[in-house]
Amino acid sequence: MTPGAVAAALLALSVGSGLLALLLQPFQVRAVRVLEGYWDRWPVTARLAGVLVEVQRRRWEVLRERAQRRAPSQAARRIRADAGRRLGTRPPVDALLPTALGNALRAGEMSAGERYGLSTLGSWPRIYMQVSDRMSDVLRSTRDALDVATNLCWSFLALTVVSAAALYDEPAHRWLSAAALVLAAVAYKGAVIAAQSYAGLMRVVFDLYRFDLADALHYPLPADRDEEDALFANVSDLFTGQGRPDLPYYHRRADRAHGLHPHDPHRAADPQHVDREPP
Repeated sequence: MTPGAVAAALLALSVGSGLLALLLQPFQVRAVRVLEGYWDRWPVTARLAGVLVEVQRRRWEVLRERAQRRAPSQAARRIRADAGRRLGTRPPVDALLPTALGNALRAGEMSAGERYGLSTLGSWPRIYMQVSDRMSDVLRSTRDALDVATNLCWSFLALTVVSAAALYDEPAHRWLSAAALVLAAVAYKGAVIAAQSYAGLMRVVFDLYRFDLADALHYPLPADRDEEDALFANVSDLFTGQGRPDLPYYHRRADRAHGLHPHDPHRAADPQHVDREPP
């Protein structure tokens, strides 16, 4: 194959990978979920998922052992701190997925709201509507980075397969397939890093905006941690379809007109400001 033909083939493959990235846009959620490791639909992939989950479990055990190891020296303390940080980016051992990307996202999905008694998956679409414009921009930017990295990963994987088929009789140019595979791995690593950042931002959202969620639902704000746990347990039941909370409503405009606040102890004593959900 002449140098010109190789250049033309590379150009065609590059254009094809770019078009593939565009075609993947409508299937973005599915493209991400496949890389996350949700492979239970078919028996073959389900068995492969089981093998990879075991690999992830062993890595989790190694990290836990390092995070709990005694650290007599400064270098050992750095190793222990790094293991603890990496362990924090993974879900509990009984909830591990086959891939690093899946575990990075699941760590956020299982801990962001649960720290406050809220179901993360059930409350996320609602609490997302309460965030500030600045937080929304950060979330969108991080999610876009995740989606772009995912599309690039799929594109380079497709490029690997196509180039291997096109250049199977050109041993001198097989490095192109290897290069495309390396780029796919780099893109996947970028997706994992973006997913870890997104999971961290999910925790920040619940740290800062959980009371805005309660206010948007017209529920009185809790005065202490016990009331917070009770409130968000009821709200989670509502979001997940397990029940409807029997809580007083706080209607901001009416109560503020009377000088009352959502956790004012005098508010509950005044029936004018208390509504209960009808049976």
